[in-house]
Amino acid sequence: MRFNMLFTICPAENLEDILDGAKLAGVTGATILNVRGTGSKEAKTFFGLTLDRPQEAMVMLVERHLCSKVMKAVYSSGGMKEPGNGICFSMPIDSVVGLESQLAILKKKTEELL
Repeated sequence: MRFNMLFTICPAENLEDILDGAKLAGVTGATILNVRGTGSKEAKTFFGLTLDRPQEAMVMLVERHLCSKVMKAVYSSGGMKEPGNGICFSMPIDSVVGLESQLAILKKKTEELL
């Protein structure tokens, strides 16, 4: 099996919708991280305090043939057409270990698609 890593950064309030959309598109799991960042516009300040919008990052290993479908689901379920609603990108993965608990599910999903 060949995999891509999908890395998604989004506002915390959009995470559940994005994860639901990704699962419907074929993702079997994700790792979620609390993150901070900066973009083209700086965070608003109020009396010297920075008002950051809470962000989350989601890392998913996706079978390569599902990558485009999952990215489209992430984009639409996260409302990423609107500025500030996140980014998703993919990178090819050369090798993976530790997926024993997922292999049966991945093989079954692949067979269903064929």
